[in-house]
Amino acid sequence: MPAEVSQKSPRVFVSDCEGPISKNDNAFELAEHFVHKGDKIFALVSKYDDVLADIVKKQGYKAGDTLRLILPFLKAYGATDAKIRDFSARNVLLVPGAKDTLKFVSEMFSSFIVSTSYEQYIFALCMLTGFPFQNTYCTRLNLDNYQISAQETKRLKELGNEIASLPMIEIPKNAGSVADFSDRDQATVERLDEIFWEELPELESGRMLVDVNPVGGTEKARAVQDIVTKMDCSLDHVMYVGDSITDAQALRLVKENGGLAVSFNGNRYSVRESNVAVLSGNTVVTSVLAQVFSRQGKEGALNLVNDWSPLGLEKYCLVPVLCEKMKLQFAEAFPQVEQVTADNLERLISQSSVFRKTVRGEAIGKLG
Repeated sequence: MPAEVSQKSPRVFVSDCEGPISKNDNAFELAEHFVHKGDKIFALVSKYDDVLADIVKKQGYKAGDTLRLILPFLKAYGATDAKIRDFSARNVLLVPGAKDTLKFVSEMFSSFIVSTSYEQYIFALCMLTGFPFQNTYCTRLNLDNYQISAQETKRLKELGNEIASLPMIEIPKNAGSVADFSDRDQATVERLDEIFWEELPELESGRMLVDVNPVGGTEKARAVQDIVTKMDCSLDHVMYVGDSITDAQALRLVKENGGLAVSFNGNRYSVRESNVAVLSGNTVVTSVLAQVFSRQGKEGALNLVNDWSPLGLEKYCLVPVLCEKMKLQFAEAFPQVEQVTADNLERLISQSSVFRKTVRGEAIGKLG
């Protein structure tokens, strides 16, 4: 810890996990590992999740509920809590610099992770990084609580194969409702509606769709409010880092209340709700922004962003070790960091969406 940082800032640091800290999409990887054609099933259900959360705005549904929709299929193919815990522990893949960043911000701020991921994965990540599990919000899961018959297992596998055979949904730009979709995609959405809201609720495994409450969308925003209450601070003292549709409401909450909302290699949902867009293969950029925010608040962080350059870094960043890390990590080219405005929003969405795929891989990078 640098000598300049002698006590924790009264501000609060909150980050999503998958994207800003790790390269994983643990739920996708679990589906791919355990479920026949699980990668195809998850990809389509994830897009369906975007439709329900962002287009339909289905009552009682929130971004990230993909993690409850896939549970019956994980169960049908033999996943257990122990197997999920073991698989997660063996496959945590951190974004370069993440372990150092978590240590740095934890020494500077009261720091939290708010993640849609299952608790088994977050526990594994905390064990790897040394981040306190008690400072996390994540999706509680006890798959072993549910017992399904051989007949139901067979039916779930049939439904999984059917979902895998459906065409991928393409959400038209500026779509206001499913009526704006192609006839083919409207038919796909209609069939998924039948499977998830009519057929599965009639099965024993359908209880998972009711019992499990993923921490996404409104739940992430609620977690931020809970943190602010516990820490006895205001939202303008919060820096939130996210990258996906599950972070959109938390990012918006922080941004609209004077805090610093940062999209780290985010998709369009994340970028449009943020003050700052970061495109970087190393989290040291997060450390730099956090350090300036801790001392100078949102205004100081935006001043740095608007003077983003090696010289600007020397001017605003007060921790020499971070400046040195930036120079070493980005000796050839400085990472892209910009304040999001109406004029550059579409460009940043496009650039960030492309860049995230280079960091997390094509399959995970294009998920919502």
